[in-house]
Amino acid sequence: MSQRQVLQVFELYQNARTRFVQMVAEQATKPQNIETLQNAGIMSLLRPLLLDVVPTIQQTAALALGRLANYNDDLAEAVVKGDILPQLVYSLAEQNCVYKKAAAFVLRAVGKHSPQLAQATVDCGALDSLVICLEDFDPGVKEAAAWALAYIARHNAELSQAVVDAGAVPLLVLCIQEPETALKRIAASALSDISKHSPELAQTVVDVGAIAHLAQMILNPDEKLKQQVLSALSHIAKHSVDLAEMVVEAEIFPVVLTCLKDKDDFVKKNACTLIREIAKHTPELSQLIVNAGGVAAVIDCIGSCKGNIRLPGIMMLGYVAAHSENLAMAVIISKGVPQLSDCLSEEPEDHIKAAAAWALGQVGRHTPEHARAVAITNTLPVLLALYVSPESSEDLQVKSKKAIKNIIQKCTYLPALEPFLYDAPPNILKYVAGQFSKVLPHDSKARRLFVTSGGLKKIQEIKAEPGSILQEYINNINSCYPEEIVRYYSPGYSDILLQRIDSYQPLIN
Repeated sequence: MSQRQVLQVFELYQNARTRFVQMVAEQATKPQNIETLQNAGIMSLLRPLLLDVVPTIQQTAALALGRLANYNDDLAEAVVKGDILPQLVYSLAEQNCVYKKAAAFVLRAVGKHSPQLAQATVDCGALDSLVICLEDFDPGVKEAAAWALAYIARHNAELSQAVVDAGAVPLLVLCIQEPETALKRIAASALSDISKHSPELAQTVVDVGAIAHLAQMILNPDEKLKQQVLSALSHIAKHSVDLAEMVVEAEIFPVVLTCLKDKDDFVKKNACTLIREIAKHTPELSQLIVNAGGVAAVIDCIGSCKGNIRLPGIMMLGYVAAHSENLAMAVIISKGVPQLSDCLSEEPEDHIKAAAAWALGQVGRHTPEHARAVAITNTLPVLLALYVSPESSEDLQVKSKKAIKNIIQKCTYLPALEPFLYDAPPNILKYVAGQFSKVLPHDSKARRLFVTSGGLKKIQEIKAEPGSILQEYINNINSCYPEEIVRYYSPGYSDILLQRIDSYQPLIN
């Protein structure tokens, strides 16, 4: 065979390998082809091509493996079992930027599915190589490495700690300062995933100065970057008062409130989440938010969106109201109660209704004034209907009952309570009767109205256990009226009168 023929054979072989990996990489983008490729043993065919002498074949083979591993955990596990990861990790330090991006993509695709698969990437030494890639000159390599690290860190605290121990955090903070928006996004996302698991991990992020750089990007025009920045700050603030105060000290107020009017729903949601995570800790932090106009801004935000986007805002109002009478009154003054009542009535999802019920209970539980503000919105009958409905989730029933109890025990606005005499089950009825027994002895107008509205008659019809708290409350209510009035409205009294008519002998002159 001549030299020319030998070269032709090698060229044919190279072209065939190139076409093969290109076709596999292309077919791996189509879900309907995945099972066929898997059954054909594609992993074992791609593995040797990672060490091919031709760089483009290596890169395309890595890309194809990444696409396959990204599809489901079975294929990702096949990559692990095929001893492919060590080859990729070894090549990360040796190859060009195109290969590094492809290799990091495979590591990310494997690590995203489960903690076990993420641990497999750690066990093969991927973290050190990925951290080195964070220092690469090419921003695309940095982005691919940050993405892989984020997918590993998001699973649990142990994996996040491994990422921290590899020295990733300071380099990720440098990445958010780079000019490329895509790199900023994924670096912020990685910091968010690291921070979310524990106060210690969040403190690690804080210690390298991340908060100041994140806070500066709150008003960045890129929506996805804002989402990640707000998420990272939320995960830092949620763990403790000290961490929340550090976030506040970065002067995020009132800047963050502008995000509540953003056109992007997830920016709104993440901004509400950040404010919620700060508000929940102390009355002082909640008061700071009130002073910045945060409560009114969150209420407006809740009114401008639907569904799960509303949830953190609803909870934020509940946390603020729970701290003190004054803070709960701030929610009322800002017209938060009608908005929460709308959420309770409008939202189809039980978990959102449950959050609204809890928040309304926190607003109404402080004083009669607070309870009245909730009661006049006709919220109590809605809460009762949700509590007794067999279609309500257990959580919704529990939170509705708790809210009803909290509000009723402070409510002295009797017109809102009277319908409960007819509809409430006994375990709720005792709280209603208790409030009437407290108010009626001191309010003559209310006593008269209670008679003319039919309330006193209904009280006589209630069958309470002798010696029960409910019976005690009924006795207290009855003691507010002359005995003949109570007898008149008691069941069977009209029959007694009729019997007296039958036995009565008229005086005839």
